[in-house]
Amino acid sequence: MGIEELLLDRAEKKGEHQKALEIARELKKENLTSSFIAKATKLAIEKIEKL
Repeated sequence: MGIEELLLDRAEKKGEHQKALEIARELKKENLTSSFIAKATKLAIEKIEKL
């Protein structure tokens, strides 16, 4: 894997993570549990509770 591919992969993963955070914020607004949000977004419960 070249440097360009590595950078693209890293950027893609960062974008996916940011989208998961956006979704988690919206789910929290709907008063869903942190446990449910963690399962749906694959984010850590600790990260969700800090949102």
